[in-house]
Amino acid sequence: MFLLATVLLFGFASAQKVLKLNYCSIDEHHLRMDCRYSLPPESPEPFCKFTNGERLFDTTDPDEEQHAPFKKRAKVRLFPGNICRLLFKNLPNGKSNFTCNINFGNSRTASKTSVVEKKLLLPCSAWSVLFHTCSGLQLTLMTLLVLLEGHCL
Repeated sequence: MFLLATVLLFGFASAQKVLKLNYCSIDEHHLRMDCRYSLPPESPEPFCKFTNGERLFDTTDPDEEQHAPFKKRAKVRLFPGNICRLLFKNLPNGKSNFTCNINFGNSRTASKTSVVEKKLLLPCSAWSVLFHTCSGLQLTLMTLLVLLEGHCL
């Protein structure tokens, strides 16, 4: 019985997690960070927040209050495809820690931290947006359509 409960608990815990953090610069001083996460089937919409230690950049949870210095600098939104996006203005020079926290309710939280160094940030491009936000199937279909159009000419 204990073994069955452990397997079920482990399976449930592994169903929700932050899979990947991608980031790029929108311009020289602005950061865009995408946090891709997985959800268990039939789970309610999660809350997402980005933090740096105890400081809250922004959150989708209306019950939490954003850290005052970030009210005009940071914005977090949820997007289809299980993506939580942070837009952060005026990224300071040097290295900064960003933690994506996904709260699945009932105090279950998954998180992932990434260190961003401003001078090493690559610019966001149409291709990077396409690769980070599209599924493999959509990308394959688009590629096939382009190839078929080129063949018909």
